[in-house]
Amino acid sequence: MRTSPPSPSSRRKLISAAAVSAALLTAGTATIAAAQEPSGQESAVPAALTEAAPGAPAERLIVGYKSGAAEATSNKAAAADAAAKGKEAGEDVDFRRRLGTGAALVDLGAEPTRGEVADVIAEFTADPQVAYVVPDRLNQPKADPNDTEYSKQWDLFEATAGMRVPGAWNVSTGSGVTVAVIDTGYVAHSDLAANIVGGYDFIADTAVSVDGNGRDSNPADPGDWYNANECGSGIPASSSSWHGTHVAGTVAAATNNGKGVAGIAYGAKISPLRVLGKCGGYDSDIIDAITWASGGSVSGVPANTNVAKVINMSLGGDGACTSATQSAINAAVNRGTTVVVAAGNESDNVANHSPGNCNNVISVAATNRSGAKASYSNYGSLVDISAPGGQTSTGTANGILSTLNSGTKTPSTESYAYYQGTSMATPHIAGLVALMKSASPSLTPAQIESAIKSNARALPGSCSGGCGAGLADAAKTVQAVSGGGSTGGTTFSSTSAVSIPDNSTAITSSIAVSGLSGNAPSTLKVAVDITHTYRGDLVIDLVAPDGSTYRLKSSSGSDSADNVNTTYTVDASSEAANGTWKLKVQDVAAQDTGTLNSWKLTF
Repeated sequence: MRTSPPSPSSRRKLISAAAVSAALLTAGTATIAAAQEPSGQESAVPAALTEAAPGAPAERLIVGYKSGAAEATSNKAAAADAAAKGKEAGEDVDFRRRLGTGAALVDLGAEPTRGEVADVIAEFTADPQVAYVVPDRLNQPKADPNDTEYSKQWDLFEATAGMRVPGAWNVSTGSGVTVAVIDTGYVAHSDLAANIVGGYDFIADTAVSVDGNGRDSNPADPGDWYNANECGSGIPASSSSWHGTHVAGTVAAATNNGKGVAGIAYGAKISPLRVLGKCGGYDSDIIDAITWASGGSVSGVPANTNVAKVINMSLGGDGACTSATQSAINAAVNRGTTVVVAAGNESDNVANHSPGNCNNVISVAATNRSGAKASYSNYGSLVDISAPGGQTSTGTANGILSTLNSGTKTPSTESYAYYQGTSMATPHIAGLVALMKSASPSLTPAQIESAIKSNARALPGSCSGGCGAGLADAAKTVQAVSGGGSTGGTTFSSTSAVSIPDNSTAITSSIAVSGLSGNAPSTLKVAVDITHTYRGDLVIDLVAPDGSTYRLKSSSGSDSADNVNTTYTVDASSEAANGTWKLKVQDVAAQDTGTLNSWKLTF
């Protein structure tokens, strides 16, 4: 606690560009240290609201007062309020100046801890006359990571079908979160090594493990190659995949290290758990890995000192989700670990493939570089979300680039390679979950899934059969859970494109809503994505299950802009939530046509 305010010159430290970079690159250390601060209020205030930059606690706050409050117009009243709030929090808080918007800028002094900032924010937030209080955030010129292959990672940043990851990095890099990659293990790679923590080799069968022993604490990947017919009659020979290392690189490759690729949650740690070897891996090993990763105990295996809050399973098999696997998943989720799984690559309904069809998981479909469902990806109502998985049939560079090894059988030199698959889409979501948990550690798995879905954007391309809530949007989702947006509720989507004829009868698209109770909310969100030249021609209505119609957009002869890509809010509190909702779109003037690409309802 500071008992007397120093002079303004000594209180204010200047932050150089170099210092900012250092703060960003050491966010993991700063966050871990901050988590140990004893503050009664800190846990109630998201980390992002206490920081000027990741890892750097805010020294100033911007306070907006409600209209009619004396502090909204009187500097004297604002100064008195700042001092009073500071006294209540046990800190020195000074009014500095009035901003052009009328908000007050208040100063907390040099080098406050995150806990001290949180205490002051809590005092302002509790005041009914305060409309908002936000950190005076530090902005920098936006530069791409300096990783040499970053320009090839379209899946992170491209406007068409990238997951908008860079926009999340100013809020979170995943620091303080461990992601368990349940896969083939890990082959040494200098672009990953800094983010690897202890894992385990769960393969009990030595014929599968091919490392000369059964279970042990070494999850090194010796290679999973096999000869023709060795894994079944008619199955051709295959080189080692180094699959787990490719997946891990997408999640958390070292970033801004002047080499290789960037990881989505590059501040997070990877715990490699080896369950897949020659010809695959058994449910029994995977079940134990899920249990151990999430903090459960497994007979004969030491306690896990790197408990994961996120599990990535880019693996699968045919058939229903067994009770044994479902039980392990449920227990992991109950321990607070989010389980992210691949929908599968059979171009089939995910209902036929486990663990993508299990409950209590986030099941991920894959999209290609144009934002359509990748040709191989599974689909269906059990898919929760889509993410970039690539499609190399349209060009190698349209795959997902990540860390690998050049060895065809046993490990050789480290390398990078393009892969495709829902196996590649899944770590995009696991990385996003790590960003979310770092930004808001109290999030539950259910809240995480809901936020990812409700903040997704409409699939840029087509999907037949169901691709979940849309294409995950990292920037929007992380901003939402850190206090800058809505985490939303349950989302139902239609991604089946419907042509809108010129100056003709209305077209409709339906969404079946089930599993909810009571009526729809007074703030029902209706997100609409329509491609149409001269959008003024369009009339758009929401039709409730009982036939009631809510006008979303009227026609306008003066609105010559193209396309409708927006979210409407409807008071549907008089309507039952469950039932078939319809979006009705009509072109009422000549010369322009378009397409209803997708729409969704968030309750």
